[in-house]
Amino acid sequence: MLFHVYVNVRIPHDADPEQVKKLGAQEHERAKTLQEQGKWLHLWRVAGKFANVSIFDVESPAELHEILNSLPLYPFMKVDVTALCHHPGSLELHK
Repeated sequence: MLFHVYVNVRIPHDADPEQVKKLGAQEHERAKTLQEQGKWLHLWRVAGKFANVSIFDVESPAELHEILNSLPLYPFMKVDVTALCHHPGSLELHK
C-alpha cells in the first residue's frame, strides 16, 4: 500500500539543543534504514520549512503507524497521511 505523508516538525523553543541534535541524528539513521528496506520510497524536504513530503510503501495502515511512531522526532511531528492508489491514466513506469 502506498501512502503520501506530510510531516511538519515543531520543536519547542525551550527544547535542549543537544537533545534535538541527538534526535536528529537518530532520525536520519532510522530514515536511512527504512529507505534501504524499501519502505520509505521518496523523501523530499519542503523548501523554507522544517517539513517533508514522503511516499511509503507498506503492507497496511497499521505498519505505517508503527513506522511513524518509531521515528525519534515523532513526538514533535504533525503528520498528515493520505492513502494512494494508481490512477487509471498513469503509465505506471514504476512497479
